[in-house]
Amino acid sequence: MGEPLTEELLDELLSTSSIDDYLEAHDPHSPSLAEYLRQLLAEKGLERSRVVRMANLNDTFGYQIFQGTRRPSRDKILQIAFAMALSLRETNRALTAGGASELYCKDRRDAIIIFCLDRGCSLQKVNEELYRFGEQTIC
Repeated sequence: MGEPLTEELLDELLSTSSIDDYLEAHDPHSPSLAEYLRQLLAEKGLERSRVVRMANLNDTFGYQIFQGTRRPSRDKILQIAFAMALSLRETNRALTAGGASELYCKDRRDAIIIFCLDRGCSLQKVNEELYRFGEQTIC
């Protein structure tokens, strides 16, 4: 069925007689980055140690991200996204959960990253493309 549209949720919110009922039905709690990454690991059948290694992260720092004890930079989240082969939507959710800005098509660097995410590129390939266009690499 998919997620309801914002307009549908707004109509439901404005027509409800109790905010408690609405919030109970639509728990707006967003998962933390660590919670979201663990959920994705389970859904995709991935091992945390392999993702950390493929993301070129220090083992300790990578585990701290997955445990929620360290807050990674936007680029570290992107490294994880490429290591997990996340979609653009999943990547943007991870960025938001991590307190970073979503990828933006009008930003040249972000456009290259979006293109590479959509094509299922590796972390190495996106870095090659960023370098080729004179943009800062992810790692």
